[in-house]
Amino acid sequence: MSALPFLFTNPYILIGLAALPAIWWLLRLTPPRPKAEVFPPLKILATVLKREETPSQSPWWLTLLRMVLAALVILALADPVLNPRNTSVASGGPLVLVVDNGWATSIDWERRVQTVSAIIDDAERADVPVSISFTAETSNDAVPTTAAVAREKLAAAKPRPLVPDRFKTAESVTEALNGTSPGTLVFVADGIATPTDQDALADLASLSPSELRLIEGDGKQISAIASATNGADSMSLSIARLNTTDAENLTVNAQDSQGRTLGTGTAAFATGADEATGTIEAPFELRNDFARLSIEGLTTAGSVHLLDDGFRRRRVALLAGDTGSDFQPLLLPLFYISRALQPYADLIEQRQPDLSVAIPEILQANPSVIVMADIGRLPAETYEPLQRWLQRGGTLIRFAGPRLAAAPADDPLVPVTLRQGERTLGGALSWAEPQPLADFPNFGAFAGMPKADGVLVKRQVLAEPTPDLAERTWASLADGTPLVTMRENGAGRIVLFHISAEATWSDLPISGHFVEMLRRLVQLSKAAGATAEGSAVGSLAPYRLLMADGTLTTETGTARPLENRPGQTPIANFDTPPGLYGTEDGFVALNLLPAGAKLAPLDASLANLPVLREGLIGETAHSLRPALFIAAFLLLIADSLIMLFMNGAFARLPRARGSAAAVMLAFMATLSLLAPDTARADDPKPGDEAIFERLDTTHLAYVITGESDVDDISKRGLQGLSEFLTWRTTLEPGAPVGLDISKDELSFYPIIYWPISATAPMPSSAAISRIDAYMRAGGTVLFDTRDQFTSLGNGGGTSANGERLQAILANIDIPPLEPTPEDHVLTRSFYLLTNFPGRYNGSPLWVESRQDSGKTTSGLSSSGDGVTPILITGNDFAGAWAIDDNGAPSLPTVPPDEVQREHAFRSGVNIMMYMLTGNYKADQVHVPALLERLGQ
Repeated sequence: MSALPFLFTNPYILIGLAALPAIWWLLRLTPPRPKAEVFPPLKILATVLKREETPSQSPWWLTLLRMVLAALVILALADPVLNPRNTSVASGGPLVLVVDNGWATSIDWERRVQTVSAIIDDAERADVPVSISFTAETSNDAVPTTAAVAREKLAAAKPRPLVPDRFKTAESVTEALNGTSPGTLVFVADGIATPTDQDALADLASLSPSELRLIEGDGKQISAIASATNGADSMSLSIARLNTTDAENLTVNAQDSQGRTLGTGTAAFATGADEATGTIEAPFELRNDFARLSIEGLTTAGSVHLLDDGFRRRRVALLAGDTGSDFQPLLLPLFYISRALQPYADLIEQRQPDLSVAIPEILQANPSVIVMADIGRLPAETYEPLQRWLQRGGTLIRFAGPRLAAAPADDPLVPVTLRQGERTLGGALSWAEPQPLADFPNFGAFAGMPKADGVLVKRQVLAEPTPDLAERTWASLADGTPLVTMRENGAGRIVLFHISAEATWSDLPISGHFVEMLRRLVQLSKAAGATAEGSAVGSLAPYRLLMADGTLTTETGTARPLENRPGQTPIANFDTPPGLYGTEDGFVALNLLPAGAKLAPLDASLANLPVLREGLIGETAHSLRPALFIAAFLLLIADSLIMLFMNGAFARLPRARGSAAAVMLAFMATLSLLAPDTARADDPKPGDEAIFERLDTTHLAYVITGESDVDDISKRGLQGLSEFLTWRTTLEPGAPVGLDISKDELSFYPIIYWPISATAPMPSSAAISRIDAYMRAGGTVLFDTRDQFTSLGNGGGTSANGERLQAILANIDIPPLEPTPEDHVLTRSFYLLTNFPGRYNGSPLWVESRQDSGKTTSGLSSSGDGVTPILITGNDFAGAWAIDDNGAPSLPTVPPDEVQREHAFRSGVNIMMYMLTGNYKADQVHVPALLERLGQ
């Protein structure tokens, strides 16, 4: 340190102290105090005389005060300094300067330059060569040279948006000195620890300098954004700081690509804390416009966090072919998907079961991804808008299931050609065992993921072998069959999981790999309002680079392309500095610090040498000039007040009077009572009474075909079944209801009877979509072709009514069907039945095929509540149930047999009980024990 702990920067000004005696003589006089006279003007005129006035002598204490004021001003101008910086440089060897010029030095770079320049001046006065090197440069010429050359290097240096590489710099210094020991080694550090500090300080200590000086700033302004996460409702961020002595609040601004502030948040540091978290509240759409986060008041590369398309939160729409039951959430097709995507995306739930309405609504929300779980056929009018959405960059993720397995093979919205049906692994009739997953290929979205050990696949849909199948396969089973396939469609892509979205076909949905796979697929998708992701993977050229002050520049310099690979996190370094890599159409943000980084203070004890710590110019040395000027100013105010008092200024102030000012209290008028609500309920609309009546009572419904004779039989048939239900069961249905499926509300009825007639008008696509939505929402439609008798004369061929049914079902996503098994719930829901006759007998009653029927004895259907959404028969149920006004049968059975008619009514009772109770009668596991006990 310097020899004196106190010195004057401008000592020549102290000569002014010699003028203090003259100042004493000038200040010793003061004007006389004015004489106070009572006002009467005549008295003043009478007594006014010309008198000689002589000044009186100033009090000694007032003169002393003014002398002290003058001395303080002279001392302040001389600029006294406490603890001035060390100006000595050891002469036993060259001066070695190791200067940090990383991202944290941009805050006080000018002061660092002044500090280093002053040390170079000291070396020049001592005639010592200077070696200077910078830790954030790719290369350094640390050979000792003259002070002038060192100043040129210092003037050319500037802060870099990088973490210093001190070990590389120490190696350069060691090589340049070539065994010469330095006299003074000065390390001008930013105060932040780096992973190479131990090796770097060890190399510098091995040079055996005469003295080692460490110069640091106070670190109070060194803070950096460590990470940011775009959550479901807000953006959360983590900030690290270096100085932890005081509590601190930092404001973080979120800005768009034009620099406009779109949101603001605050991170609060407690005393002693080096990390704090904060949130930025903003709507989802606004957060997706954020381009960068920056700490207010700081201008460093660490105080800025760049955002790219991968950071933006995607909007994901969820669609399912079967809504299932809310009472069994684990069986819902979208349960595991929504749980996996909820932390990473904003989910759009399906509000309408009618896909012809739901899909256009979803497309209007401009989602990035649409997920379809086991949807086979889509309404014909939805294919074209979905194709346009894919062409613009949308991602369609589909999951297999029974419906997709039964769908036509020419579906344009699947990435590969599928074989109809399913492949069962590990069943009683299968030679194959459940298959594990193979290693993920080194291309595609799942490249770099570890193998999914412990995951077994029991069922799947198979792809037809094609030459490009391997290129489209992103995941496969151990036997080589595809598990996930992909096909690009314009700027978008279609991805298919060849398994179901719930855990019936495989264990994948309940594994952590399922979450990671979906997260990667969503991140690969195009964010709403962003550009396509065409250049987000591979070798990316520098597009915009981050400067040390936190701004972006188009000057890329010597920066190399960024190798961006799936599953790998790039790190900023000398070759790839922080910034944006890619093109205007798509880029990747590379930030200075990795996620979760912390700022720790530099540990100088690693050098194992005595270290002399100093501060930058203006930190350790304290100037007394401000304090002296403040003291002089206070004395000036005191002198002015004394002069006013001596001249009687305060004596002329009016005396305070005791009159009290009246205080006016303003009271607000009481708010008037709210006017009674005059809003009245809407007047009842036409048809409301009928709706309320149908909600209170169960009604059987039928589809109005437009043919009077067919509709009359349907009405009389359901009336006959309603009366039979009233006599034989506790159910008392109301009058049958005829439905116009194009406009009437369908959800009031548990089952709808639809008599098929080839001569009736073909329903519109909108009407068929409403029936499809009704079935998806849990309703059941009983299609009756009434052609069992006529088809016998066709040699078993398809009748006209059968062809009409095929045309109707072509636009409905129906599940796989099978004739009613002997152990189905329909055979025992009320009566014990073996077949289901109507007016005719011989046509099977088709129901939804049960999944894993060979492994279960419950008789449950594949849907959530065990109720099939579709029933098909040709036995003309309504013809057997129809009665006239007297309650007699309207039509004979074929052949005439009243037992057959009784069984037809019983079939209707079983169907209604099945509709209303679902799988209530499915659990028959205790029946043998109960029968045995009853027999005892």
